[in-house]
This record gives sequence, C-alpha cells and structure tokens, in this order.
Amino acid sequence: MAHIHPHQRMGRRRLALLCAASLAGVATMLYPAVHQAHADTVPAITVDYRTTTTSASASEIDPWLEVVNSGTGNVDLSAVTLRYYFTADTTGSYTFQCAWAHVGCAELTGTVVAMANPTATADHYLQISFSANAGSLAPGANTQDLQLRLYRADWQNVNQANDYSFNPADTAYTPWNQVTGYVNGNLAWGIEPGGGSTPSASASASASPSASASASPSSSATSTPPPGGALFDDFTYTGPTDPSLGTHGWSVRTGSGGPGVQNSWSADGISFPADTTAQGGHAMDLTASTDGTSAGTKQAELDTKAQKFFEGTYAARVYFNDKPTTGANGDHVNETFYAITPDNSLYSENDFEYLPNGGWGGPANSMYTTTWYSADAMDRVTTDTMGSLQGWHNLVATVMGGTVTYYIDGKQVFSSTGKYYPRQPMTIDFNEWFIDLPFTGARSWDQKVNWVYFAKNVAQSPADVQNAVNSYYTNGTHFTDTVQ
Repeated sequence: MAHIHPHQRMGRRRLALLCAASLAGVATMLYPAVHQAHADTVPAITVDYRTTTTSASASEIDPWLEVVNSGTGNVDLSAVTLRYYFTADTTGSYTFQCAWAHVGCAELTGTVVAMANPTATADHYLQISFSANAGSLAPGANTQDLQLRLYRADWQNVNQANDYSFNPADTAYTPWNQVTGYVNGNLAWGIEPGGGSTPSASASASASPSASASASPSSSATSTPPPGGALFDDFTYTGPTDPSLGTHGWSVRTGSGGPGVQNSWSADGISFPADTTAQGGHAMDLTASTDGTSAGTKQAELDTKAQKFFEGTYAARVYFNDKPTTGANGDHVNETFYAITPDNSLYSENDFEYLPNGGWGGPANSMYTTTWYSADAMDRVTTDTMGSLQGWHNLVATVMGGTVTYYIDGKQVFSSTGKYYPRQPMTIDFNEWFIDLPFTGARSWDQKVNWVYFAKNVAQSPADVQNAVNSYYTNGTHFTDTVQ
C-alpha cells in the first residue's frame, strides 16, 4: 500500500470540515477557542512567598506561593507562570507535588527545568503554570494558597542554603522578588538569577521581533549542553542533493500525497542561499510555486528521517512572507514549522502554521498554534494569534510535564494540557504548500529557515534557546545531533 503522509490525511479532513462549516455558515468551527493576540504591555502581578521549612537541611522544599493582581485589568491565570530557583543536590530527578491549592491542584502543572546558564545559587527552577480552568484574577485579587512540594526522588534531604529563592525568614506570605512571575512569557515580577528585574506595569512586553531575532552571537554567554542531547542545524548545505543532508538525518520530500495540492512535492523548492538578514549569513529557502493548475504546482518540505523527538524544547527562526515573491497575491498558502508522527492510535502533532491570506474559512495573517490528539477525529486544541508576521521570528514550543507551551518572539501565545499532549516521539518538519488554487497565473512563495534547535528533556525559555544557538554560532558549529 502506498505511504500516506500524515499531513495528507489532515488536509483531506480539514477540507471536508471547511465544506461542512461553510454550508452551516459557521466558519469559526474550524478553529474553536480562538483567542485575541496579547496586549503590548505586561500586566502587573506580585508573587507572595512563604515557607514552612525554615532549616537549610530539610526533607523537601516547600514554596507556598500566592499570585496577586496588582494592576488595573484582569489577569488570565493560564497566561501566568512562576519560577522558584534552586541548586540541585543530586544528578537524580526531583518530584513535584501540589499539597493543596485554592484554585485546585488539578489546575496546576509543575515542571523542573535545568537552566542553560546556571549561577552559583541556581541551576534549576520549578516552573508552575495554570490550566485554562484556573480562571482569572480581578484587580487586587489573589490566588490564595498554592502549597507546593519539591523533593528528591531518592528521598534524601535537600540543602536549601544555596538556593536562590529560599528565604527562611518568610514564614508568612510576603512579596519576594527572588521568585519570578511571567505573563505571556514576559517577566512581570521579580529578579532572575544573574539579572533581569521587574518591569513596570507599562513596560513594553518584549523587544521588537527583529531585535530579538537577530541577537548577536558575541553578546551571549556560552550555553551548557542539554543533558539529554540536542539537535542544531544552521542549514549550511549546497542544495537539495547535498549528501550531508541525508547524513545529518534530513529528507527532502518528493513523494506523493498531501496536504494541499496532491502529488506536487519537489526538491526544486529547497535551496540554501546566502542571506545577509540571517544569523550566520545564510538560510534554508522553501519555495512553493504554481501557475494555478495542479500539474503546474510545486510544494516544498524538509523532514527529519528519525522519529525521535519527544519531550523537550523545539525551536526555529523562520522568515514568513505576507506576499508572493513573484506573481499576484491572494493564495491560501501555509508556511509551517511542526513536529508530527504517523496517523495511528498514538497520533501526535504540534504545529506553528502561518496563513498570510487566511484559509479554511479563517482571516488573513493568522498564526495557528495547535496540539493534535487525533487526525482521524479532527480532535485538537488551537489558538489563532492574528496579525502580520512578515519577517524573521523565533518560534519555540516546550513539551514537558504534561503541558505544551508555544512562544512567538519570546511571548507565550498558547498552551495545552491533558490529552492534548504528544504520546510518542515525532519528526521535526518544515513545509510550504497551497491549501487550494483560487486563480490562475504564475506566482511563487518563499519561506526561510535560519536555524533549528531541539533540546531533549528540558523546557528551556526562549532566552535560553537563543543563548544556546548563539553559542553554536560563536563556536563555529553548523550541525550537531546528540539526541538518542
């Protein structure tokens, strides 16, 4: 039986769903629970801390926290993350438990993350995130108790004497700036180890995309390699037939199937040109071209051959185009970065999909971040971050501790939990394709990829990702893959 590419099956089902939605006059069914893009300011929050274990040597770390809305607008708790920093006393693992929480322990997720740039008092942090069911905080309101526990898996005592966030003097809830709080991925409270202070409530949410995306390699400290291995590639190749592509584990798709225009995948759409706007001076280019007919259409896709990427941090710097490079505008084109498995009982997929002219009944300039549970049942959760993404952007997705979190240029835009979480290792993929062919005439679209990065078994922040990437460039590393 001929191989059916996973996106072929997705494309057919999306088209069928679009037809049904159009007939019903409910185009928004295609992507339910769409949220507006976040505002350009960081809401003001305060993080209160207390501890019940005042001794440096204790059976466990027990940070009790409260989040207070100290601003003037409502704060959605699903957009809030908290970090408690500590120094690991063992190479073994730590276990998180929620002892009690006013919002409900089921609405909290705790993840232990190894820091890419450790300090003398912190090499890990416990990150707390909230589910969509945790609700929101009105101005002046607080979450009340979040009674948290963190202990060594071997049940040996912890040493809190060199833990950045530990303060034995705080036995009653007190604002404590050595526990940090973030809203939509932006620092809103506290001081990170080594710097990074609390912004004012009216501070800009982030640097401009172009500024953050083009960080100079020389301005970054050397990053510690992830303990589970890492993949990095800056796409220094001569063309789609370069033997190093295969040696490095990549496959240029030329086969049949979908999504988009069937049986139109071509190596002609893959190139690796010099690019003065790219970090390191070159990038991969994926070109989709058409004359408006199926026979005259070529789509581009590059995938890893190995299905070995599961929990960890996925990242890429991608250049999106709102207009074609040649020809008339108007195509429903899809520019992507995603991870996927075959369409089976453990189907898994995490997507960044940018549709500059819309598609599937949705509006123009839509970036869909989506976590799939079943392609057969079209069962997934998604959000649409609307607004032009013309130019370079850093895309990061973390898959850890039962939560998938998506970031664009350092800003958290979406997260999913529960069954909407990968169930098996995936491949890493990029493609550009046409959802349909609305008109005739020659035109071509280009999507560029500067670099791709994966860190196994760690949820790294977008800043940590950029630091790691900068280190590869500084060291002259074009490719590495230590992921097993």
